[in-house]
Amino acid sequence: MANHLVLDQTFAACAHPLRRAIIERLAEREMTVGEATSDFNVSKPAISRHLRVLEEAGAIVRVIDGRSHRLRLRDDALSGAYEWLGDQRAIWERKFDVVEEYLAGQQARRGGGER
Repeated sequence: MANHLVLDQTFAACAHPLRRAIIERLAEREMTVGEATSDFNVSKPAISRHLRVLEEAGAIVRVIDGRSHRLRLRDDALSGAYEWLGDQRAIWERKFDVVEEYLAGQQARRGGGER
């Protein structure tokens, strides 16, 4: 089971559409900050705040080389959330299977054997 604090940070990082867009771009390749954020219509301080949220959540890594700031998505950035969502999906699929079996039994008792 994933650490709840890490999950909270991951989901918070993914909660804003701009941060999701940055994650999607960085999933393709490593980029400079300018490349990853060039066409967003927001201020540089806002971009910095969004990048900080992603960094604090461990979703991205920033490598500073002189004046160049390169960003890359961490390989395991969303793995905890992915695992947690998979666990939740399995739980709900089992619950839906139980409901389906119950409804099929009810329908068979009423003589309506077809679904």
